[in-house]
Amino acid sequence: MIRTGIGYDVHKLEEGLPLWLGGIRIEHTKGLVGHSDADVLIHAICDALLGAAALGDIGKHFPDTDPKYKGIDSKLLLRHVTELLQEKGYRIVNADSIICAQRPKLAPHIEEMRQCLAEVMGIEADCVSVKATTTERLGFEGREEGISAFATVLIEK
Repeated sequence: MIRTGIGYDVHKLEEGLPLWLGGIRIEHTKGLVGHSDADVLIHAICDALLGAAALGDIGKHFPDTDPKYKGIDSKLLLRHVTELLQEKGYRIVNADSIICAQRPKLAPHIEEMRQCLAEVMGIEADCVSVKATTTERLGFEGREEGISAFATVLIEK
């Protein structure tokens, strides 16, 4: 059985916070606001994986009302989601994603993100695609108010 899933996440940018994307810290003047470390890319991938397996969404599994997830490293969330899928007999075939951010420039960080995500999910890096785009200064991403990410995954049983 082959299944696909799609995920989306968005977080607000704020001065003085660390910026975590794809499991790595990126130097920038702003970081993302959230209950966890607010890694929008990992959150989108988690939602895509959970959706593909019909296991709900990230909020169901890691509610922002639960203090145990306050400030948590999103890599731990992704590892847990990967383990849930394995328990259900699924294996991750590939993940494709895109980050929408005006700044910082993400191209220099893409390979490190791919390696990190692949390691957490237990798959080869050539099965993980991370792309980045600006929004040509349009919308909340273009005004540097936030960052969004989309992900699609393929899993099989």
